[in-house]
Amino acid sequence: MNVVLTLNRKMLDKLFLKFNKYKKASKNQYITFYAKLPKATISVYNSGKVVFQGEEAENIAHQFGYTATAQPKQQANIIGTDEVGNGSYFGPLVVVASFISDKDVLFLKNLGVTDSKKLNDSKICQIAPQLMAHILHVPLIVEPMKYNKVIASGYNAVSIKVALHNQAIHLLEQHVSEPIDRIIIDAFTSEKNYQKYLSAEKNKVAGKVTLLTKAEDQFLAVACSSIIARYLFLKNLKALSLESGMQLPSGAGKNSDYVAAKIVHHSGPESLEKYAKLHFANTKKAINLAQIIES
Repeated sequence: MNVVLTLNRKMLDKLFLKFNKYKKASKNQYITFYAKLPKATISVYNSGKVVFQGEEAENIAHQFGYTATAQPKQQANIIGTDEVGNGSYFGPLVVVASFISDKDVLFLKNLGVTDSKKLNDSKICQIAPQLMAHILHVPLIVEPMKYNKVIASGYNAVSIKVALHNQAIHLLEQHVSEPIDRIIIDAFTSEKNYQKYLSAEKNKVAGKVTLLTKAEDQFLAVACSSIIARYLFLKNLKALSLESGMQLPSGAGKNSDYVAAKIVHHSGPESLEKYAKLHFANTKKAINLAQIIES
């Protein structure tokens, strides 16, 4: 890390006083003061220019007026993916891949696109249909019945997401006519795990995939996917609620246990496979609660 500042005499005197104990000789004739700290070096030149280098360079420079300016990230020619529903007992697992081109960026910013977790469901339901009509995307929806069969076949909660993200990107690549500069997945596992599970998949993404934490806060493509995925999850959860005759909650809290127990009480444990992800701990809790209700 390098930080370069130009300091006035008052700030230079402050720097000399603070770091004098770390002062070392320098062979550079243009350096008037050189300090070697445990995790940084400071070089003061005749011109008044000061160069901070090393792991702690930015932190030290902050003491002398340095303010980091965030570099704007490239937003166009990017595929971004996100998933919704993996933490909800009821409802589907939804993965969406979206491609953002130059012509999409202003549209998304004007629409107020950001991470779906920062938007309420009303706002998501308002803007998601506009995104789906405007943005090139691929949605994959795995309803509970299908989800449970896939898990029973040998997939786990992580490997099924790896398969879906990979497949969504693979399908989207076939429809993108412009260059794809980056492919970004909102990280849900480690790079090592992702590659391990990816090796079992038939289709492989052509471009290089990068897993980033909090990617939905940094890239419009990922934020766009998160909004569409949330919208499709809510829409599917509503349809399942109508089918079950109960208001199926999102999430995996106690409310999910109680609703599942009612379903078990009325229709038997096997009926849950149509509405819920059976490998969640909620299933056992619901069956136990249903037995209490019956007794």
